[in-house]
Amino acid sequence: MTKKHSIRLGKYRLPLPGSWIVRVLIGLVLILGGFLGFLPVLGFWMVPLGLMVLSIDLPFARRWRRRMEVWWGKRKATRAKAAQARKEK
Repeated sequence: MTKKHSIRLGKYRLPLPGSWIVRVLIGLVLILGGFLGFLPVLGFWMVPLGLMVLSIDLPFARRWRRRMEVWWGKRKATRAKAAQARKEK
């Protein structure tokens, strides 16, 4: 039985193909399209999405994604704590 791969964006889960070659190609196409972000439809949002797709198969992208997740979690916690402190004043 093959493992089903997907990426999570907020509350949404996007399924990905089972073949690692297709996933790597999708990730590379998204990154290359992100470099053309000044054009309509294509945007700079495609670069992080491409790195997320690559993070399933490539260790360097997986480390980058994990660092971003930790950074984002700390940032959210700090902002929540600051908002709570403002409410208490």
